Amino acid sequence: MITFFVVVFAAIVFEYSNGFHDAANAIATVVSTKVLTPRQAIAMAAIFNLTGALLGGAVASTIGKGLVDTNFVTMGTVLSALIAAFAWNITTWLVGLPSSSSHALIGGLCGAALATARGDWSVLKWDSGLWPKVVVPMITSPLAGFFLGALVMFALFLIFHRFTPAAVHSVFGKLQIFSAAWMAHSHGSNDAQKTMGIITLALFTGTKAGSFDHLPGWLTFLQTPAFTAIPAWVTILCAITMAAGTAAGGWRIIRTLGHKMVKLQPVHGFAAETSAAFIIQTASVYGIPLSTTHVISTSIMGVGAAKRFSGVKWTVVERIIWAWILTLPATGLIGFILARAVAAL
Repeated sequence: MITFFVVVFAAIVFEYSNGFHDAANAIATVVSTKVLTPRQAIAMAAIFNLTGALLGGAVASTIGKGLVDTNFVTMGTVLSALIAAFAWNITTWLVGLPSSSSHALIGGLCGAALATARGDWSVLKWDSGLWPKVVVPMITSPLAGFFLGALVMFALFLIFHRFTPAAVHSVFGKLQIFSAAWMAHSHGSNDAQKTMGIITLALFTGTKAGSFDHLPGWLTFLQTPAFTAIPAWVTILCAITMAAGTAAGGWRIIRTLGHKMVKLQPVHGFAAETSAAFIIQTASVYGIPLSTTHVISTSIMGVGAAKRFSGVKWTVVERIIWAWILTLPATGLIGFILARAVAAL
């Protein structure tokens, strides 16, 4: 029982770190274009992350039961996955790299489950979960973000090229507020769901192991004999935690996405946010735990390339790509080592 509460605490810490680590996903562009002040942008992102987190549950189900065989999952497995993801989040946040919290959690979970199963690779649901919902989107979603961002930017150029710069700035200075809000909402609908799935997996694991058999009456709500729907209290807890984390901000990553990678105007921010929000919202509907970081980053790249290919600072892009490549194997290894250490205790 104590282990379960430790797991929930670790999940809350991870969700909070996810909020401030990924705050830049929703607000980097709207801050860099000076449409909103940092304080206004963070408040808006926190509110719309909350609304997004309260809706849906397909992504949570994918994380909780669609990637690894739950028969091999223990409380130690879940705890190891969360610690691995949190460690990677903090490391990349400290150096200002917009890496993927989603892939960090997935990598940690897969590595920890593999350790719990004593190296039995069949514990990983490759064909039904990891390949179609993690690996393929990991490759296609950044490409989709880049090309859709470039396409939207090119279309806007064709439509508004006769307008004066002042008129374009005025129009998109207002429209970007709505695109940033949609981006924040779609981020919450995908990223917050992942921790909901992890906590529900811990509830299911604890119930199956008999940890909740002798609970007092007021704690019987913890019993989860079947992984079907996400409990309402888990949804609310994760939604509020992510909103609080978002409110804390992520200034290092905001500077990388909004200032270092490409210089943006409101029309560019609108194009990037609209493209990314559309892709992320679509993925949430189909239960795909997408990297929101990958999508918004490449959307900004696409918009910048459409504006002027040389305008993108490709040395910064290279650093970001290396963080993406390393996330899954690094967190998988950390999760594996931690799970082995927990099992040895």
